Amino acid sequence: CFFKLPSDSFKYLNWCDLEEHDVRGNQLLCPRVREAGPSEEELFFRGEEHTLKKRKQVTEAEKWQKKLQENWENCAELNLSYQDLGDLYQVENLNRILRRLIRVEKLWLVDNSLTDLSAIRLPRCKELNVNKNHFTSFKQLPKIPQIQHLSLSENNITTLSGISALRHTPLESLTLKRNPCEFQENYRQLVFSSLPNLKTLDGVPQLPEDWSPPKIHFLSKLCTIL
Repeated sequence: CFFKLPSDSFKYLNWCDLEEHDVRGNQLLCPRVREAGPSEEELFFRGEEHTLKKRKQVTEAEKWQKKLQENWENCAELNLSYQDLGDLYQVENLNRILRRLIRVEKLWLVDNSLTDLSAIRLPRCKELNVNKNHFTSFKQLPKIPQIQHLSLSENNITTLSGISALRHTPLESLTLKRNPCEFQENYRQLVFSSLPNLKTLDGVPQLPEDWSPPKIHFLSKLCTIL
């Protein structure tokens, strides 16, 4: 026999919806993406209609109060990893939060099955970890003009095409381990030549052989002395 836990009826509630607390978004380091939850029809088919009693009509004033309490704009460091984004409403809510992170400097989005964040801009982000996602190109990354440390391990980036978008950033360290592009010929030379500020690639500082100027082939001319 299956018994509902007392907390089960709160599974789709945002922390803002809980009463008698004043916790703000910038005080949370590892929040879960929970916004509204599935539709009432889907909840019925899931056998979770018992969660509906916790829902109520939200006024505009309450929506504004919730936005102030979330306070994502003041987050400087945030971990949104391992979100298990199995429902579309969760993906949409994650993107809603990301668009509000105008002051975040350190952001972790590990193992979220992300494929494209090109519509997101993180103007102050200096450290971004998007390991274990499904990116296939540098063009799918968010806009990160102030990035210094970028980790992209265990994605599916097959080519270095598009890496030049990071050329004018202060990027110092880049991790691309376990991406197909790691096996490209002259991989390290190509990366360092594309990113002039880069100091460390895949945890290894730049080596003398990582900088190889283009080879110039001179045509030898035969001179005949009569």
